[in-house]
Amino acid sequence: MNGSHGCYVYVLGTGDGAVARTYVGWSTDVTARLEAHNSGKGAKSTRGRTWRILYVERYRTRGEAMSREWHLKRDRKFRRALLDGAIPV
Repeated sequence: MNGSHGCYVYVLGTGDGAVARTYVGWSTDVTARLEAHNSGKGAKSTRGRTWRILYVERYRTRGEAMSREWHLKRDRKFRRALLDGAIPV
């Protein structure tokens, strides 16, 4: 998912540790961003865990992607459904 075609909002999931977790972010290159998260160079809250991509949406502009990211970060029900497999990936 390379940056020449827009911006992406993504949801990552992990089952590492006692509690399953999600992380929402945006990027122009989701694959590179996932590698950064898994190598410990991503956001502080993602360090020390192995993440996988649960969900991706594409947007034309950075502003659209950042707005959607803001909304998904607050939609715990949607993220829980992704973790539980209720929403197909």
